[in-house]
Formats: sequence, C-alpha cells, structure tokens
Amino acid sequence: MPVSVAPEQATVPTVAMITMGCARNEVDSEELAGRLSASGWSLATEPDSADVIVVNTCGFVEAAKKDSIDALLAAADLTDGAAGRAVVAVGCLAERYGAELAAALPEARVLGFDDYGDIAARLQDALAGAPHVPHTPRDRRTLLPLTPVQRPAAAAGVSTPGHGATTTPGTSDETRAIGLTSSDATGMGGSAADMLAAWTGPGSGPRPLRRRLEQGPVAPLKLASGCDRRCSFCAIPSFRGAFLSRPPAEVLEEAAWLAADGVRELVLVSENSTSYGKDLGELRLLELLLPRLAGIEGIERVRVNYLQPAEMRPSLVEVLTGTERVVPYFDLSFQHSAPDVLRRMRRFGDTDRFLELIDSIRSRAPLAGIRTNVIVGFPGETAADLAELERFLTEARLDTVGVFGYSDEEGTEAVGFDGKLDSDEIRDRVARITDLVEELTEARAADRVGDLVEVLVEAVDPGEYPGAEQFGPACAEGRAAHQAPEVDGGVVLIGPEPTLGQIVSAKVVGNHGVDLIAVVG
Repeated sequence: MPVSVAPEQATVPTVAMITMGCARNEVDSEELAGRLSASGWSLATEPDSADVIVVNTCGFVEAAKKDSIDALLAAADLTDGAAGRAVVAVGCLAERYGAELAAALPEARVLGFDDYGDIAARLQDALAGAPHVPHTPRDRRTLLPLTPVQRPAAAAGVSTPGHGATTTPGTSDETRAIGLTSSDATGMGGSAADMLAAWTGPGSGPRPLRRRLEQGPVAPLKLASGCDRRCSFCAIPSFRGAFLSRPPAEVLEEAAWLAADGVRELVLVSENSTSYGKDLGELRLLELLLPRLAGIEGIERVRVNYLQPAEMRPSLVEVLTGTERVVPYFDLSFQHSAPDVLRRMRRFGDTDRFLELIDSIRSRAPLAGIRTNVIVGFPGETAADLAELERFLTEARLDTVGVFGYSDEEGTEAVGFDGKLDSDEIRDRVARITDLVEELTEARAADRVGDLVEVLVEAVDPGEYPGAEQFGPACAEGRAAHQAPEVDGGVVLIGPEPTLGQIVSAKVVGNHGVDLIAVVG
C-alpha cells in the first residue's frame, strides 16, 4: 500500500498523464502537462507514484469509450482510494458525457474542456476532496459564430484544447498559463500572408504551451480543432466544436520548438486539415504554411493527416507532391464510394471521382502513400453498393485501409435512419471487405519491392522479424515517407546499425503484409 501524503504537506504535487485515442489527444495532453508544469506540478513517469492520475479519454466509438473507461478504472485501482490521491477524467469522453459519466464512474472526477485553463486549480481541488459539480454537456458548435471568419475574434472566450494560451518572446515559463491568447499573439487583424510573415524564426513568435510526454523523432502538431462538416454518422463536431484554425505564427513557433527538442518529423493533425485557414480568410493557407514548416532547421519531414476528399484542390496536391521535405502522403477520408451511401452519410463524391483524384496524385508522385477508412453496413447499403466499394478499393490500390462496421452513435442523424442492417450481416460485410483489403494492401506493398525508400529510424536493434531473416539480421525499424506513425506499417532495415532519428536510404527487397523489408545502402 503506497504511503499517502496530504496535499498540504507535499512540497511538489505530482501528476501522471495517460492518453487514449488519437494524436490530437496527445497534443491536448501535452498542453495540459505544460500548464501543470508552469504551475509547479511535477510530471510522474509512472502512474502508481503520482498524486493525481489524469486520463485523457476518447469518446469516438464504442470500443474507444470502453478502453477509456477501463483506463479510468485501472487508474482508480492504482490510487486505491488513498487520501491525497485522485483520478481525473478529461478529454472527449469526459466532455461528451459530463455529469452522466461522473454519476456512472464515481471513482473519477470528470472535467470538461472549459476546465483546461485552470487545470492546476482543478487538480488541487481533487486532491483536497473539494466539492465539484460536473458540467452538463452542450453542443460546442454553438460557442463560436456560424461564419468562419468571425470566429478568431471570438475564440479568446472559448476553451479549445490544443489552442493554449501562449507567451510573448522573453517572458517566463511560469506566466504561460495566463499569457496572451492566440489572437493577441499573432495579430489576427492582418491577412493570412501577414500572419505568416510575422514569424521570422525561432523565438519571434508566441511560445508554445506544451510539455512533451514522449521523446522521439516524431511528434504531432495541431493545425486546427473542430469540424464544420455534418456527416450523419459522426458526433465529433458536437463535442469538439466548430472549425477553428491555429494562427500560422503559433504553428511555426511550436514546430521550431519541437525541432529544437530533436523532432525530425512533424505530423500535422486536426479534424479536417484541408479547411485550414478558411476562418483566417485564406483557404490556401495550408499551401503557404507547408514550405515554411519544411524550411525549419532540423525538420526533415512534414506529413499532413486528415484530408477531406471533397475539399482537395489542385494547388494542395501540387504542394504535397512537389515540396522538398513535405512527404507525398494522402490520408483521405473516403468512408465509402457508392454515391447513394455517400449522400446518406452527407458526404460527396463517387468511385470515379475518387479514382480521378488518386490518378492526379500518382501522376505527380507515383510512389505517394494513400490511405483511407471505410464504413461498411451503413443504413440502406445494398449489395450493389458494397460491390461498388469493392470496385473502388480494387482499382485504387491504396496502401492502407481501415475497415469499420457501422454502429449507431447517439446524437447523430444516422441513428434515425431506416434501412438498418442486421448486426450479423454487418459483421459478414466487414469480414468480406477486410479480406479484400488485406489482399490488396499486401499486393501494393509487394509492388514496392525494388524501390528506393527514405526511412526515418525509430528503433534500433529490433531483434527477429518475420520474413527478414532471409536477407540478414535486422538492425533497425522505421517508416518510409508513405507510412504514417502507428497506422500504416513500417520498414525493417537490414545492414549497418543507424542512429535513432536518422533518415537512411534503403532498397526494398521484400514485404510481410504491409510492412517492408529493406537493405540499407
């Protein structure tokens, strides 16, 4: 049983962060860590030694919700109800359900996004056992003006995770939590070009409010939060809010800060990266920002995640395929390709238009990485619709495809749709598409045999690896330009051992599923 220390006796309170879900949550956790560090808290490396365990939850789909609840219960087991210790739930699940989650899970104190600005005080209250009234969830889309260009001026009064308060150059770390708002720090009254020009190099822009929790050569960097799309199956906009871009000078300063900390690959994340800049009066702001990010000293790769096919434009394809250090990688959220299903999803496009987009990408960058997710068994999906999806996947030759079976998400339009499929039928369709995807993506990986790839080394001496032994002992593991962290497979390297964070040239000699085997030199 750990020894309990009353909070008033502890000289430095300790907190452990546990992050569930996506890379956007990782950024949010590091913002909270930055706020807590600036307020005198010490970050614990092991949850069982912390005064407070903060679980940044995911509220996306049922499986993610369950994982988050399991993490909260496990954290509660670690604290064992000891005086002077607490478990706190933050993140999407906490924001989405608020008081309902608190009632169902009395082991944890539930905080919403509006608590992030005062997170240190909220955790002190938790340690002291002070009364707390969990928030009642609301549609966060209503917190900002309907017109995107009116949002930046109103954003100062709205808590938006990942858009933390920052300081001007030269101010101390301790003032970060009460520093300037994003709009103050970057002069939102100017044009998008003015905002880019305002950043002249590291130290010239607002300091990032962030503390890295995981070291390594790769880090996510948040472009924006929220989403203005109204997909009938998705609840995310209701609890993440309307789309709001981060000012470019803020993004650039944080990128330079990450580079100084040893990051070599930036992974730009948001709910919808293709919309970046629309609320700042420049829809092509991403095209203008990417070369600036790629030019930061120490950055070797810039990758963009979460692209909407309906919002892709030729100028963006050109920059993504023709800018040095910006990798030709396209994380395109197709979701389906049958037009009738897409319309019911409140999305746009069809098989032929999607194939045209892919052809336009590969005409400029034949080795570009392209991945997507698809939803199978959506209400009203017919056998012909499923066959149309199969046609698209077969002709598209994508590198990675995530396959999900439809399930009702409370609060979404699709819950009320007719034409619901039986759960067994959905499972059968998921299995059918999954089998096809595994065959197609393995064939796509095999097509890369003989190619030269640039591999960012993320682990050395990985030991034995299936399929690699015929080429020699594996020396390292990493990812090529067409592979994003965690979701797209990797590359096992054969040859002399490189250093962590190094980018090495290697020739692909084989594959094991979507993973590649390559010889260095």
